[in-house]
Amino acid sequence: MRRFWRLARGYFTDPAERRQAWILAFAVVGLTLFQIGVTVRFNLWNRDFFDTLESRDSAAFYSQMWMFGLLLLLAMAAAVSQLWARQTLMLEWRRWLVHRLQRRWLAGGRHYQINFLPEAADNPDQRISENARWATQIAVDLVVGLLSSFLTLVSFLGILWSLSGPLQLAIGGRDIEIQGYMVWAAVIYAVVGSVLTMFIGGPMVAINSRRNEAESDHRFALIRMRENSEGIALIRGEADEERGLQAAFGRVVVVMRQLYGRERALMWLTSAYGMAASIIPILVAAPRFFAGAITLGVLMQISSAFIEVTRSLAWFVDNFPRLAEWRSHVERVVELDENFDLAEAHAGETRIEVIEAKQGEAEAVLAFENLQVAHSDGNVVIQGANAEIRAGESVLIVGESGSGKSTLFRAIAGLWPWGAGQIRIPPRASMMFMPQRPYIPLGTLRAGLTYPDALDSFDDAAQVAALERCGLPHLVPRLGEEDRWDRVLSLGEQQRLAFARLLLHRPRWVFLDEATAALDEANQDEMMRLFKDELDGTALISIGHRPGLDVYHDRTLQLLPSPDGARLEVRRREKPARPPGRGHKVLGRMLRRK
Repeated sequence: MRRFWRLARGYFTDPAERRQAWILAFAVVGLTLFQIGVTVRFNLWNRDFFDTLESRDSAAFYSQMWMFGLLLLLAMAAAVSQLWARQTLMLEWRRWLVHRLQRRWLAGGRHYQINFLPEAADNPDQRISENARWATQIAVDLVVGLLSSFLTLVSFLGILWSLSGPLQLAIGGRDIEIQGYMVWAAVIYAVVGSVLTMFIGGPMVAINSRRNEAESDHRFALIRMRENSEGIALIRGEADEERGLQAAFGRVVVVMRQLYGRERALMWLTSAYGMAASIIPILVAAPRFFAGAITLGVLMQISSAFIEVTRSLAWFVDNFPRLAEWRSHVERVVELDENFDLAEAHAGETRIEVIEAKQGEAEAVLAFENLQVAHSDGNVVIQGANAEIRAGESVLIVGESGSGKSTLFRAIAGLWPWGAGQIRIPPRASMMFMPQRPYIPLGTLRAGLTYPDALDSFDDAAQVAALERCGLPHLVPRLGEEDRWDRVLSLGEQQRLAFARLLLHRPRWVFLDEATAALDEANQDEMMRLFKDELDGTALISIGHRPGLDVYHDRTLQLLPSPDGARLEVRRREKPARPPGRGHKVLGRMLRRK
């Protein structure tokens, strides 16, 4: 309930959502009350109808049939209206929760950072998509069902008490009178059923949690295979992949068998419980009927009221499987939400201080001051780094594999908070990072070219010019096509598309993390010439191992390994002569935003 309240509290107190949330909640409650009122009236009709049959009054019989038709229409209208309100509440709550989780997941690169937490929540995509759906949907159903059961209990308890009359028992020579004995019979019946349900179905909570985890792992294995299908096909790894997928689904099968076994055991109880509830009140009340104390209509009314009371008291019996399933969904959603809290707290403990210059500041620099970069577990990667890069400079960062070059870039980007010291950076809006494998969003090629800006942020002529300048004229006719461009384009084409994107955005600071690794030497030279021909004056900070990259940089920073973390050493040298440009200055005038 504490975790459920965490999900519900935010929705019902959010200033932008609470008005609609409470209106929908009150609509559900009001329509549930109306449904119960119709049910109570049906109970009274049940008595009148059977009394009419017993008296063989044909006129009263047809009158009761007309009343039945009216009650039926009211019941249908109430059921449909209540379903609409319930479904709307489910959907709106789910929308709020999914948007909140997505926003927290994406904020400040947290979607990247939580992967490094000691106990990171697995499969956040499945938790946001599936678990959030069932956590809200089942919650609304359960709360409405519980409310309905409580109100039904209150409504029919008085009816059953008044109809029961006293029960006379002779025990040990003493006469004992039990008032409202049918009520006590219903309570005892429901309590026994609930205790047995808890005993039989208790393990279903843990089983459902394991099932959710196994299903998520199998789904992730399928997605990972699909995303890496080319590599698998080239190496002929299908047989190994099939073994892995079978093992992943085998865990699903094991846990589902456990769950189904518990459900079958519980079905023995619930089926018997439901069937017996219809005959027990008649058996208990039969002596009074045969004694002439009650009519047939009253007997049937007692039976109907008993069923409603036991059904209300047995809400736990009927809903235990759904409660177990719902709890597992809630735990997965809240665990992800708590991971976001943990990421914030963990980053705050050992945080690198990133100081961003104000927009338009004349002397914006990139500087490291006593910078220490560490892993999330505290293991130091880079120790005591001090360096300064000024606007317009071009610097190459080199070092052995694993020395922390890419991690240093992540720290500059604000994605890697673990460590100490300071990083002074230029305004973030003036910076662009280019990883080895560029990100291309789903949608048209134009969306991939202008990302992360809107499609209409740049003139068509500028987009065409950028593609042609980066050796991609064959893609110009396909700018409006939708496809999985991260699969259609080779890695080399993707890297050149990233440089075309760079030409459009024209940032003042560019960070290349082996962004030319898939290009041949001629194409690499062509892309690096952009910084002389079209992006002259742009600061360039690169990570790379390819020969020939140093001629495009003014100086080099080298990470030298040491036992307590790599040390950053500045290698000063004369500025090399860059290869001559090809006279593309005219392109700069075309590559302008609208």
